[in-house]
Amino acid sequence: MSLRVDVVEGFSIALKSLRAHRLRTVLTTVGVGIGVATLLAILGITQGLDTSFEKQLASLGSSSVYVSRMPWVQLGNWWEFRNRKLITLEQLEAVRAQCTLCATVVPLLDDDVDVSFMGRELVGIDLTATSAEWPAVSTFEIDRGRFLGQADDDNRRLVVVLGADVAQTLFPDSDPVGQSVLVGKRPYTVIGTLAPKGKILDSSQDLRVVVPFSTFRAYAPGRRSIGIGILVSDAGALDAAEDQLVGILRRARQTPPDKPDDFAINRPDQVASTYQQLTGALYAVALGIGFITLLVGGIGIMNIMLVSVRERTREIGIRRALGARKRTIVVQFMLEATVVSALGGAFGTAFGLFGAKLVSWVSPLAATVKPGTIVFGVGFAALVGLLFGIWPAARAANLDPVEALRNE
Repeated sequence: MSLRVDVVEGFSIALKSLRAHRLRTVLTTVGVGIGVATLLAILGITQGLDTSFEKQLASLGSSSVYVSRMPWVQLGNWWEFRNRKLITLEQLEAVRAQCTLCATVVPLLDDDVDVSFMGRELVGIDLTATSAEWPAVSTFEIDRGRFLGQADDDNRRLVVVLGADVAQTLFPDSDPVGQSVLVGKRPYTVIGTLAPKGKILDSSQDLRVVVPFSTFRAYAPGRRSIGIGILVSDAGALDAAEDQLVGILRRARQTPPDKPDDFAINRPDQVASTYQQLTGALYAVALGIGFITLLVGGIGIMNIMLVSVRERTREIGIRRALGARKRTIVVQFMLEATVVSALGGAFGTAFGLFGAKLVSWVSPLAATVKPGTIVFGVGFAALVGLLFGIWPAARAANLDPVEALRNE
């Protein structure tokens, strides 16, 4: 009960003291606010980048696995990856025949081509050569027309499906289905368009065209390593499917038991893990800068509170002479430090989150404002004030009442 009275009374005295020294309060609040704003802006941007990256990876398919000669993220010796054997159609057929956890298996070939129509041209567009089941693996959807059929692949037809950005650029005011476009130097009939998919790693997934696998191989001869796109029957069986694929591919590629895998199995969730490892150190440095800034604000609070103790020495002596306990004095000064720091935290949180949003509006960097971040900003600032107010509060409580009363 007495502690509650000390808290209520101390809070009231703290507010009166802050109002009596408005300029000092504002300056102290600004110091803490700058630290919190810096920290929250960094948190908002990093959380936004992580959320954006997770969404982009999800667009690749949460149940999809991609086999290629080289990994998507190359952290090892590039020359070692470059010298690996090609992945062949025979190996794809082995996966299709033996993988019991693979619901859909499609071939993949990629290239860069120029696409044009009636004077409008796009240079360096991603070309994907694949089969009719590709939308199930890639999670792309058809917007207009239809996707490739088995007959298109069997008969090597010159047909193409346009990505959303390609269709919009070449046919801004008309329906592209049925039109003839130049893909490379050959005319292809447009049979459909893909629904917009957005960007991944700042690269548009909608600047692409899709053609039949057999057509591309017929008109672009040469030895190429193919990719294998796989839809796993159960998202919870990704690890088991990967183990199964490793065994099938090692047998099909005749990889010796004492040699490492000479192929890569790429999964979106593994790329996310690699991304977190690569960016973890960068985020730690950025957060360290924010904490240092906040530490400077905390030192400012401690300095101001020490000045306040010195100015109010006589007041402390009078209160102690009238029976106030040390605990009462400690609570009063710690509450004063906490309140001024929490005010700075509130303003700093508002400015920090606004700054993060402003960065996302004027740059490609994303920012996410989470409710927990707001609570963290104000709460952490109050904790800083509490910690840095301990020494001044203890110093005030330990003043000798007699000596304090003599102070002028």
